[in-house]
Parts: sequence; C-alpha cells; structure tokens
Amino acid sequence: MASNDDYLRLDRQICFSLNAATRAFGGVYRTLLKDLGLTYPQYLVMLALWEAPAAEGLPVKGLGERLRLDSGTLSPLLKRLEANGLVRRERSARDERSVTVTLTAAGAALKERAVTVPQKIAQATGFELAEIEDLRERLNRLTEALDGAAL
Repeated sequence: MASNDDYLRLDRQICFSLNAATRAFGGVYRTLLKDLGLTYPQYLVMLALWEAPAAEGLPVKGLGERLRLDSGTLSPLLKRLEANGLVRRERSARDERSVTVTLTAAGAALKERAVTVPQKIAQATGFELAEIEDLRERLNRLTEALDGAAL
C-alpha cells in the first residue's frame, strides 16, 4: 500500500508525465516544422484552417475556441502568419467586430509540404497506429473530465 509520501513523489504525478511528454513532442515538432517555417502553435492554426472551407475561412473567435487559445495568444500568431503571407485577416462586412481568417494561396500550398509531419511524429513515438489513436482518445477524455471537474 502506498504511503502519503509516495503519492507526492514527482514520478507518480500525471501532470509531470504529461508536461514531460509535451516538452518532448515540442522538440520533435520544432525540428519537423523548421522546414515549413512554422512554430508548433502556428502549425495548429494552419491545421484548423486547412480543415475549414477554403472560401469561408474561420472567424478568429471560432478559431480560438477550436484551438483553446485566448485572443491575446492567438492574435500574435495570426499577425506572424499574415506577415509570412500564409493567411489573410479581414473584418466582416456584416459585423465589424468579427474578423475572419482565410488561407492565402501560399498557405493552402503549404499543406502539401506538411502532409508528412503526422507520419514522422507517429514514427518518432515508436507506437503502432492503434496505440496512438487510443492514447489520443484517452487524452481527449481526460481533457473533458478536467474541463468539467468541480473542485
């Protein structure tokens, strides 16, 4: 039976394991995304935009919700992507408070070069595809549980 001190061991903390895995993923992504000229957060923005209908783009608010980023974090990412010619931000004609982000031709074309990133990440893990899918599903369930946790 574990003692109270055992529960406070660093190596028993799920938060520490998740943080260590996140940092390790960050290093692998940093190497892979360097050739694309993207940071990991910028890559996430591009993934969301590549999923959106090309002509419509995504409202900044919806993009932030999808990525779980606040506007203070998202705005600099979008400014940098726009400066690099990958996205365009435009105010809505119907609601000037709303800004829509769309891909430029260069941003859309970058998708072809990024297609190998998930495969290389999977290879780096050494996991089988089924293990990766199971882990992703478990992490999604963990996120939902923590989002709904009433402490």
